[in-house]
Formats: sequence, C-alpha cells, structure tokens
Amino acid sequence: MAADKVDPIHQFHITKLVPINLGHYDVSFTNSSLFMAATVIVGTLFLVMATSGRSMVPNRWQVVAEMAYSMVANILRDAAGKSGMKFFPLVFSLFMFVLVANLLGMIPYFFTVTSHIIVTFCLAMLVISTVVIYGIWKHGLHFFGLFAPSGVPGALVPLVTMIEVISFLSRPISLSVRLFANMLAGHITLKVFAGFVVTLSAAGVTGMAGSVLPLAMTVALTALEFLVAFLQAYVFTVLTCMYLNDAIHPGH
Repeated sequence: MAADKVDPIHQFHITKLVPINLGHYDVSFTNSSLFMAATVIVGTLFLVMATSGRSMVPNRWQVVAEMAYSMVANILRDAAGKSGMKFFPLVFSLFMFVLVANLLGMIPYFFTVTSHIIVTFCLAMLVISTVVIYGIWKHGLHFFGLFAPSGVPGALVPLVTMIEVISFLSRPISLSVRLFANMLAGHITLKVFAGFVVTLSAAGVTGMAGSVLPLAMTVALTALEFLVAFLQAYVFTVLTCMYLNDAIHPGH
C-alpha cells in the first residue's frame, strides 16, 4: 500500500468494480467507467442547475455556463461559418466532457479518464467519423476533393494527394495523443513532486526543511494543471471545429 501511494503510475491503473463477462468479452464496470459516467452526470447537473433559474441578472453559475456556451459557439462559427452551427450540440458536449473529466481528475484520489489513450482516441474517432460520414453524405464524391486542393500543378497532384491523405489519417492520432499526453505527463509530474514532499517530511526536521521547495512546486504545478485542464478542452474544441469545416466546405 505504501508503494502504491508513492508510485506515480498507480493512479492510472484500471480497477474492476463490477466484473462482467459476456462470453469471451470482458465488459466489466471499472473505475474508468465510473468516472466517465460521473463526468456526464456532473456536467449535466451543472448546466441544468446553472440555467434553471435564468434571470436578467445572472448568478455566477449562470455566467460560467453562458460564457462556455458563447465561447464554443464563437469558435464553431469562426471555424465553420453559420452552417457549422448544426454541429453545436456535438462540439459543446465534447468540450464539456473533456473539461469536466479533466477537472474531476484534479481531485485527490479521483480518476482522470482523459489520461487514457483509448478514451481520447474514441473521442477523436467520433469527430473524424462525423467529418467523413457527413462529408460524403452532403457532398458525395466531391468530398474527396479535400485531398486534391485546387490550383495544384498536375505533376504535383499525386504527391500533394498522398500528403493530404496522410495528414487526414493522422488527425485522430494527433487529436487523441495531444490530450492524453498532456494529462498523463501533468499528473505524473504532480504526483512525483507530491511524493517528494511526503518522503522528505518523514525524514525529520532537516527533511521537512528540504520539502519546502517540492511543496512550492506542487502548489505551482497544481495551479498549472487547472489551467492545462481548460486549455486542453479548448484546443480539442478548436481542432474539432476546424475538422468539421472540412466536412462542410471540402473545397476550401
């Protein structure tokens, strides 16, 4: 148990809470499942409570909800135009899920679902699948013009097309890895410095004096991680809107 408290990787371990097996498939309810459900519930409750008593003079919770709504709407409108607003429910839901999941992960002994690549990759694939399905449904074969930009000399079309295809296929990887890597690295670093504080504090007066610097770093990193939690949700939203623009305007 003592080693678990110091080990910075232990916080990312998946634990089965309710073992469930369907044939050869393990579909157990885990701590990751629990916190994904908690993320949806907390995000939903916040929005419901913040908007249930809408008034001309909003309270602080209503202000936060309206700021989040306006920010996502402006990002989507700027990236994809007015026609992109049809995707607002999807984009806003993704923003709230990532943001709430990141913030819940900052609470001690809670689980950070966005620190697992499988979760962030599924979110990224949802975005890319939406882009492809909507693009083909709306524009047909013209959607594939995305891979052969107009104005490119004929001799360079094969090379440019190959580059565009590789770039498109790398989108879900870069979108998921960016979020996963930032949350994973931040929490590991925070746990390492917090472990220094605990270890040095147990070494007597000299150790307690030496733990001041790691403690200060832990506080600073905690503040930074709260900022990163928001910035990663923001970046994920911006990139999502940019990718959706390709589905709406594949020729641009």
